[in-house]
Amino acid sequence: MTGESTRTHLYTKPTIFSDFPNVMAAESTRHGGVSPEPFASLNLGINTDDDPANVTENRRRFFAAIGADEASVASSYQVHGTSVLVVSEPGRFEGYDALITNKPAIWVGVTVADCVPILIYDRTNQAVAAIHAGWRGTVGEIVSKALAMMHNQYGTVATDCNAYVGTCIDECSFEVGPEVGEQFASAFKRIDPTTKKDCVDLKGANRQQLIDFGIPASQIAVSPFSTIEHNTDYFSYRAEKGQTGRMLAVIGILG
Repeated sequence: MTGESTRTHLYTKPTIFSDFPNVMAAESTRHGGVSPEPFASLNLGINTDDDPANVTENRRRFFAAIGADEASVASSYQVHGTSVLVVSEPGRFEGYDALITNKPAIWVGVTVADCVPILIYDRTNQAVAAIHAGWRGTVGEIVSKALAMMHNQYGTVATDCNAYVGTCIDECSFEVGPEVGEQFASAFKRIDPTTKKDCVDLKGANRQQLIDFGIPASQIAVSPFSTIEHNTDYFSYRAEKGQTGRMLAVIGILG
């Protein structure tokens, strides 16, 4: 399913969750904040070189816009790994690239600036997941591991899930060396005719992990936006050579 979404100035709201009034999911843009270049303007990344006061104000604006309290958010210092945190209380953690919870009024979130954010909602068990998947996390099947953890913890089954594969670097822009390309199935890479390098489809590879778990394709949406092609609206680590801000993708069950 193509990723239909409702985009405001500050954030995109994936419509794949719109039939469920008790869940809120959002993905920030780079607009509406106070940060100067090269972090202009809604930089939500705590671990960037931006002035912390700017990030604090940006996060206040974002959470106010989506109707959330930042004190109710659980997030992690991400390490491009495959560890999944079962969240029982809000806070700032370290070493996890996926967070799951079934606690109402707790938001789980991940920061990105080319990597893929994946949001999942289990409507029967009222559980959610926020996942950060770069190429390492994708190869390590972090989406599959997060879903397995949801099944073990909450009894999640595939047909009860809706999922969103968010804005990231698209296949047309993600050139990689052979040491990375060889780790991806042929279905998710192509050879660029000009550079002769592999171009990897992170969206497609992570969507496939959702499907392999058994989530129907009709219950999966994929963002139509690209951090490279739509760099005026989204931060891109690659396009901006590492000096840029971070978006935030969050999901939570309303209390």
